[in-house]
Amino acid sequence: MTTSEDVLAGVGPRLQALRRARGLSLAALAAETSLTASTLSRLENGKLRPTLEQLLPLARAYGVPLDDLVAAPPTGDPRIHLRPVRRAGFTVVPLTRRPGGIQAYKVIYPPAGGGNTTTLQTHDGYEWFYVLNGNVRLVLGDQEYRLGPGEAAEFDTRTPHQISSADTQPAELLTLFGAQGERAHLTPSPPPPS
Repeated sequence: MTTSEDVLAGVGPRLQALRRARGLSLAALAAETSLTASTLSRLENGKLRPTLEQLLPLARAYGVPLDDLVAAPPTGDPRIHLRPVRRAGFTVVPLTRRPGGIQAYKVIYPPAGGGNTTTLQTHDGYEWFYVLNGNVRLVLGDQEYRLGPGEAAEFDTRTPHQISSADTQPAELLTLFGAQGERAHLTPSPPPPS
């Protein structure tokens, strides 16, 4: 049986792994969480027993549930508790909770004219999306595309782009995004000649 001491002993290595996976220094994390670098170091090395007041800002900084920091045992509840986030007029529901790699999201764009921006954006990464419901307007460079339910698109996000609903209904997408340029859809290589 796992004791509370066992659970708390595992917090330090998890905190250190999360910080290293994100490439953060103790000083940078300290600035983001308002905890001192010394406190963070002692938490990671197991020399300081973590408190809720210390773990909450760390969970926020890493974007993970508190349960992930303490490796809370599963409750047996099969429900998934997703937390939607509103961003620039649209709603994003994170579907993955691990750091790095390709991330999955459900994205809901409001009806056309309902707060959609017309500004093209660029950023590092690669995006693939599948239209679940509604119609989507994808502007990619100087090209414009309209996609309906069951259609998919993929593109390098360094290309100026904008995604929005194409009509008076919300558009729902399943999106896979690789911040490091990982592609979600790979074409297999042809077999070598015989």
